[in-house]
Amino acid sequence: MSDTVRLTMAQALVRYLAAQQVRDDDGQIVSLFGGVFAIFGHGNVAGLGEALHQQREVLPTYRAHNEQGMANAAIAFAKAHMRRRMMAVTSSIGPGATNLVTSAALAHVNRLPVLLLPGDIFVSRAPDPVLQQLEDFSDGTVSVNDCLRPVSRYFDRIVKPEQLLTALPRALRVLTDPALCGPVTLALPQDVQTEAYDWPESFFAPRIHAFRALPATPDEIAAATAALRAAKRPVLIAGGGVLYSKASASLLSFAESHGVPVAETQAGKGALAWDHPLQLGPAGVCGSTAANALLANADVVLAVGTRLQDFTTGSNALFAGAHIITLNVNGYDTLKGGGLEILADARLGLDALSSALNGWRTDSQWNGNAKHEADGWRDIVCTITEQRELPDGTLPYDGEIIGAVQRSHPQSMQNDIVVCAAGTLPAELEKLWRTTTPGGYHMEYGYSCMGYEIAGGLGVKMAKPDHEVIVMLGDGSYLMLNAEIATSVMLGMKLIVVVLDNRGYGCINRLQQACGGAPFNNMWDDCLQGEEGAPAIDFAAHARAMGAEAEHVGSIAELEQALTRARAAKRTYLISINTDHRRTTEQGGTWWEVAVPEISTRTVVLDARRNYELAKQQQRPHAVQEKTTQVKSDV
Repeated sequence: MSDTVRLTMAQALVRYLAAQQVRDDDGQIVSLFGGVFAIFGHGNVAGLGEALHQQREVLPTYRAHNEQGMANAAIAFAKAHMRRRMMAVTSSIGPGATNLVTSAALAHVNRLPVLLLPGDIFVSRAPDPVLQQLEDFSDGTVSVNDCLRPVSRYFDRIVKPEQLLTALPRALRVLTDPALCGPVTLALPQDVQTEAYDWPESFFAPRIHAFRALPATPDEIAAATAALRAAKRPVLIAGGGVLYSKASASLLSFAESHGVPVAETQAGKGALAWDHPLQLGPAGVCGSTAANALLANADVVLAVGTRLQDFTTGSNALFAGAHIITLNVNGYDTLKGGGLEILADARLGLDALSSALNGWRTDSQWNGNAKHEADGWRDIVCTITEQRELPDGTLPYDGEIIGAVQRSHPQSMQNDIVVCAAGTLPAELEKLWRTTTPGGYHMEYGYSCMGYEIAGGLGVKMAKPDHEVIVMLGDGSYLMLNAEIATSVMLGMKLIVVVLDNRGYGCINRLQQACGGAPFNNMWDDCLQGEEGAPAIDFAAHARAMGAEAEHVGSIAELEQALTRARAAKRTYLISINTDHRRTTEQGGTWWEVAVPEISTRTVVLDARRNYELAKQQQRPHAVQEKTTQVKSDV
């Protein structure tokens, strides 16, 4: 009989996590789990808390200030590591557990790994109902943790200690699988956490995880090769899968070898340097003039590592006439677009395609047009981001502030990592942020979760401590979730936080009016108010109260000076600046489907409805199977 060791369930769980390893980019063996974020309460403090204390030298525990915030930080840590390292998160049984639901959905949508370990009610039911227990009158097995089921890639409730012997390997398989990757929830009843079991010592042996890379099948490569060779106007769209598979070099080689222009998604930005001659910039709703012009005229679109969400495809209207080839490690995503499929890792798929296309290049006129459009877009970007002087009384807008941030250091494009998630800034950053470094652009735009930014910045800084991490967010996102500023100060994880204060939800205010709606309930001035009116929030004073250095500036020139001080600072530094919510980058962009009411008393709504119906006529049909048959027969 093999050797055994007697441990509680919680002790075994923590010891198992501490034994998981991976090789970093330099080939060195490091822990797969960068640590555990914990907010203790009843349900995890006695069992899991004691176990974490025992292993704190090899598996560090970090205290945060909000469960959603710490989960967001853990997810950002994994994203910054291109899904090669990750973190665990533990909460108490009630509000702490339900605070994880939004973050689980965020990780699920973005295909990012995080291990959630919420405490749970007693399996024995002896003290029922315990503090914070939800009672389901028809099902005695339900707890609030069941809210996490639909937003977890794998869910398990550990009702006997020995169930970890199967649950943990399954959890790790999901967390490290390129296609299944996403949040895993192991609900931990508090009495079971403390129960002992005789565990096989072999269960805790160190394991080095290898991340699988699925090769393409020859028949799929052959079909895609034939389609590309026949193409006159191909465009490649690079998604997040290019970064996660570490395929930037393969993307560069493919583009240069075959002359195929490259557009990028929010998740894929940075996979190809911003100033490469074949870099068209972002595609779709937040897209560049170059990318959208080329995509609108493309006959074949090679979509690599992208979910083809509506912001990329212009709600399936931007390149509706093109044949689509999807190269993706996830079969669910290869179906999108109804065209040819290559089920493979992005790097291996691109390399296989390039080899099969040996000697083939795009039409020289198409290639030249792509470079011309790309040059024109870069000129637009530089003109906007170099704007330093504004007319008296004119507030800056996001594009001018982005320029000031990047001008504040000569190595910004190489060393800065910008973090953002929601509002107007994602569109402006996707268009205007310039990076030559894969990972230099960290945008959570799958779930576009307001409040992700500061916590996400913390996770990025923990993953990449040698980089300057710059969090850019609006006043709306700041007010939703900002407590991890205090955590960053406590941990010595310096962030530069730039708050763009437009006094409301400017992005949705513009969308509301574009759909014919009256300005209503978005900007402070358009909301119901008491006698004293809306508050004038001092974001700098608020940040200082949490231990950060901070200041408010009144101009672009003052912002640049403040950024110099922020870069020299040793701890988190917040800068706030007032902005104009009405101004945006006019160049680029395309239609986005937002349903407009058929009936309204407002003429502008009815006009918007007519435009909406006209735009919908340009959408790609939904008949995926019919389209697939058509594309394959055409090839």
